[in-house]
Amino acid sequence: MTNTLYDALIAPHAQNEALFLTLDDGIKVSYRSFVARVGQLANVLAGTGVKPGDRVVVQAPKVMDTIALYGAALQTGAIYLPLNTAYTQTELEYFISDATPSLVVCDAKHETDFSAICGRDTQVMTLAANGSGSLSTGADACNAHFATVQRGPDDLAALLYTSGTTGRSKGAMLSHKNLLSNAQSLTDLWQITNKDRLIHALPIFHTHGLFVAMNTALLAGAQVRFMAGFDTDAIIAEIPVSTMLMGVPTFYTRLLGDPRLNSDLVGNMRLFVSGSAPLLAETHTEFENRSGHRILERYGMTETNMITSNPYHGKRLAGTVGYALPGTEVEITEDGKPVGPGEIGMIEVRGENVFQGYWNMPEKTAEELRDTGFFITGDLGVKSDDGRISIVGRQKDLIISGGYNIYPKEIEDVINDIDGVTESAVFGVAHPDFGESVLAAVVVEDPTLCAETIAAAVEPKLARFKHPRRYIITEALPRNTMGKVQKNVLRDKYH
Repeated sequence: MTNTLYDALIAPHAQNEALFLTLDDGIKVSYRSFVARVGQLANVLAGTGVKPGDRVVVQAPKVMDTIALYGAALQTGAIYLPLNTAYTQTELEYFISDATPSLVVCDAKHETDFSAICGRDTQVMTLAANGSGSLSTGADACNAHFATVQRGPDDLAALLYTSGTTGRSKGAMLSHKNLLSNAQSLTDLWQITNKDRLIHALPIFHTHGLFVAMNTALLAGAQVRFMAGFDTDAIIAEIPVSTMLMGVPTFYTRLLGDPRLNSDLVGNMRLFVSGSAPLLAETHTEFENRSGHRILERYGMTETNMITSNPYHGKRLAGTVGYALPGTEVEITEDGKPVGPGEIGMIEVRGENVFQGYWNMPEKTAEELRDTGFFITGDLGVKSDDGRISIVGRQKDLIISGGYNIYPKEIEDVINDIDGVTESAVFGVAHPDFGESVLAAVVVEDPTLCAETIAAAVEPKLARFKHPRRYIITEALPRNTMGKVQKNVLRDKYH
């Protein structure tokens, strides 16, 4: 068994002429061509001075070279750090200063912004949505052969930032073993093979689209219909000739809104997977009624990749996230001690999939990663007698909207900095399409301060997916006897 991601996912395909990617413009890329492109990009990285262990930050469009760049970072021994394409310059400044990358690859239209952020030790290269840019041009002139830098299973392969309810975003350090073990478990469990064709419409800066979808496809040698984003017409056109779709609940609510979705359309499909946000039971039921397929829901997070999955064979129960993956231990605890079946407690997880800790944050790592190897997820759950896990709430006020994690504290800090604002409380309410929607209750000292003015002040400070959909001007926030804001009261009132 190979120990690193490059050796397991990419190197075996060096002479594989089978089809790998089909792009939006109809271009088809074989596995062999993809491996060659990875080698060309690895030569570009090495040419810029990227060394083993260096961070390569990528905030670029979803094109073939972006995935090949991930492979190139692995081949050079670098640490791949993808960033949400919606992040603002204020947010990017923190990530760059914290990760201290040796190379940043950005959309060509943002080159000036990144050049202003990055210091002299960080080189900036570009990659545009049409495939142009200095990175691609440089790769075109490079040899496809690159002597792979050998790394060990515990060396870092990726760094993904995940916000916390307090303080700054945290960089989750993921090793080759963390990512490879998870890809192997999922490929086996979901029976992914080189006979499969995956519809890939997820972003590739997120663990779902990059590690769950792409790593399993590469490991199995499957075909991938690689889409720049979700488009209902395009998805429906690809379903009859595909076998798998991995998506967030929003994908399925959009498909259910189209009358073309029926059992005839999905006759060739074998698996629909949903994750990154809770799937409403009614969505699960309606999809089965319309298509004859029961969506397979799974559960994971940035720090652990996938933790549980409903079974491939067996009952996929709406409202549950299934069983712990093979090789992964899941405990439900109270004060660190396991509770019995049916009792609600903290979800803790241990296994080769669990991350190495938070970048530059040893104290935070010690708080959330026990000496025993168990990671404290912050999610509350319950385990059935047969080991099936259900998520019942989140200890950390996390909002998940459209598959993206949104942390209220970050938004509240921005709102509270606005002149005339006394305090705020950001919370999530159920949304039929996005899973949850972001609302903000705001107490103002300036009676002329309105919701529109607050929204305008927030807009440039945060990525659009974090913007509250509604601002509620209120005289006071509800509090308990200890003075803690009762967000449950706000949810009940404004749901």
